Amino acid sequence: MTMRRRLTPAIADVRRAVRTALTGASPTADEPTADEPASDEPTAVHRPLVLVALSGGPDSLALAAATAFEAPRLGLRAGAVIVDHRLQPGSADAAAEAARAAAALGLDPVLVREVTVDGAGGPEAAAREARYAALDAALADTGATRLLLGHTLDDQAETVLLGLARGSGASSLWGMARESGTYLRPLLGIRRSITEQACADAALEPWHDPQNTNSLYTRVRVRQRVLPTLEHELGPGVAEALARTAEQLREDAEALDHFASEIIEELAESAEAGISLPVAALAANPPALRQRLIRLAVRAEFHVSLGRAHTLEVARLVTDWNGQGPLDLPGVRVERRHGLIVFSAAAIHPNG
Repeated sequence: MTMRRRLTPAIADVRRAVRTALTGASPTADEPTADEPASDEPTAVHRPLVLVALSGGPDSLALAAATAFEAPRLGLRAGAVIVDHRLQPGSADAAAEAARAAAALGLDPVLVREVTVDGAGGPEAAAREARYAALDAALADTGATRLLLGHTLDDQAETVLLGLARGSGASSLWGMARESGTYLRPLLGIRRSITEQACADAALEPWHDPQNTNSLYTRVRVRQRVLPTLEHELGPGVAEALARTAEQLREDAEALDHFASEIIEELAESAEAGISLPVAALAANPPALRQRLIRLAVRAEFHVSLGRAHTLEVARLVTDWNGQGPLDLPGVRVERRHGLIVFSAAAIHPNG
């Protein structure tokens, strides 16, 4: 008789996180649909499919095991997609081993996708772009409703620190979203040590990617040196604090974006070859909303994303008006006239 493996705290934590994330992807939270009983195996193929992005590492392997357990209980099918970046010798073997692990967990279908990383924008960015293109294609090819990614709380903390170092505004400190369209990140509240323990408790043997210890990569240096130093000097809990900060900033930003969307519907007026916003209304709003209104107007009308420096230039037409002339920004011209900030399409010069 085969002994049933015990449910340990680490396994329970990962399963709980996956169950919470998948509840919204389930046709019903806990029960099968009326026309597709859970016990009716022939109809199982018609249940919604979710995919796990599986590298074979401890995070994604723990995620895959938890998804394989939880998905059927939520009326879902679960499969896996493995992306082979072909950046190092033996990558095909690692991908094949990950596929075998997925099949052993009961995941179906199991897809292996090879990609080419061209290095444009740096190796990390190029690998990420190639990986997400492959994941998008897997979603389209299979009709899956969700794709689960194995990013953990540690990954979130690293992302926030990298954003802080770039200094590119509050949005760079939001970290990763728990849900981005069809993508879910169930483990953003789970430490990497928990996923490692979950694999050990379930007798799963993860693959350890050599790239994850290569100090040529900025993220690896943050993981190996920066975060441990902060924990040592400031005390434990730094990673959790960074993850909390990211979540709070994202909540605040989403609220401000919501208010800006509501306000701009009342303020925006069509102008000749563009759109206008009243100076008095912009001045009455706090800077965070004022700048969002400016960016939102430009993006909606001209499909141009203004950076902070250009947004502040436009805002000065509201708050520091000294009769200055029009601003010629990438893709848009902005000027103050008759109590309005008028946005119009940038002039196209014959000689470029």
